[in-house]
Amino acid sequence: MNKQVIFSFKTDISQISIPEKLNNPFGKDIPEIARIAAKEFQDFITLESKNWGHDFSLQKGKMFGVLVVQKTDNSLGYLGTVSGKLSREIKSDRFAPSVFDDSVDDYFINKGMTELTEIGNTIKESKNPAEIIALTAQRKQKSFDLQQQLFDNYQFLNALGEEQNVVEIFKNAAAGNPPSAAGDCAAPKLLHYAFKHQLSPFAISEFWWGNPPKNKEREHMSFYPACKDKCRPILEFILDDRGLFDRAHRA
Repeated sequence: MNKQVIFSFKTDISQISIPEKLNNPFGKDIPEIARIAAKEFQDFITLESKNWGHDFSLQKGKMFGVLVVQKTDNSLGYLGTVSGKLSREIKSDRFAPSVFDDSVDDYFINKGMTELTEIGNTIKESKNPAEIIALTAQRKQKSFDLQQQLFDNYQFLNALGEEQNVVEIFKNAAAGNPPSAAGDCAAPKLLHYAFKHQLSPFAISEFWWGNPPKNKEREHMSFYPACKDKCRPILEFILDDRGLFDRAHRA
């Protein structure tokens, strides 16, 4: 475990009420301890983003998340991460990492994306309609195959130590095929990392940081529940068996 990933509280939390079990990731009630962790993580983002070359006041914002955890020495800390990636070039040793290791199978994802780009460039340069149709079909199939291979390598760990990949999780939840980018949102990454490293989760929150998206459905620094289309089947797999949030109170 990378100890840098666990943040220590700077705030005095000795008088803060600690939840007995994890709050509902799909609910709107956010424990005070999670709000404190989020504020501290926002301070971290403010400082670190100066080194990222990503101006959140000009570029599109992102969802971030924090998870308050009990460490093996029984003290409290928190994990933080971003939904998806800021860019391929920007990485932080302090973020809870993606469940997917991009070095697997000799960096198949990087090679696959490069091949898709090359096919796309060939399509743009081609003036032969038949060739364009054939290459477009080839690119579509390759993109689908690459996405399936990617999902197969998103292996999530739940509270009982069981593992399933994204395809299996959605299939077992009767949720159909997983949507694009399923598995890389903040909440699943945080909880997977916690269980993988024997950290007990106590409180979770996700917030938007930076410019709102085009649909204006997100506001800077506002808290939002976990998304249902990408995250619900995954979070139910990770959390249900342990009863960390009450089924009857799901949104």
